[in-house]
Amino acid sequence: MDDSVKKHLEDILIAIEEVESFMPSEKRYDDFLLNLQLRRAAERNIVVIGEAMNRFVQCKTGIDVTNSRKIIDTRNRFIHGYDTVSPDMIWSIIVKHLPLLKHEIQELLQMQ
Repeated sequence: MDDSVKKHLEDILIAIEEVESFMPSEKRYDDFLLNLQLRRAAERNIVVIGEAMNRFVQCKTGIDVTNSRKIIDTRNRFIHGYDTVSPDMIWSIIVKHLPLLKHEIQELLQMQ
């Protein structure tokens, strides 16, 4: 695996781990909703994940990541359609999608 490809995957993993580190051990939506700093920190890391995924895809490695296009589109929505991003959307990404993405990225990094 090329060093730049590895770096993009590592950037994704680091951003996911940062989001996890911000979250209390008992994830509760109401607490998340009331914590503006947590929401903004998660939002920023989701943007980083999308940008790193975009750069990864541009490397044309032949390695596929599940939903890579949706991840990039989400980044674009957070940047350009910021007024359409809701706390519900961020929460859903955190609890449903990031754990699966983390697992997949860890597997790809172990293959290298």
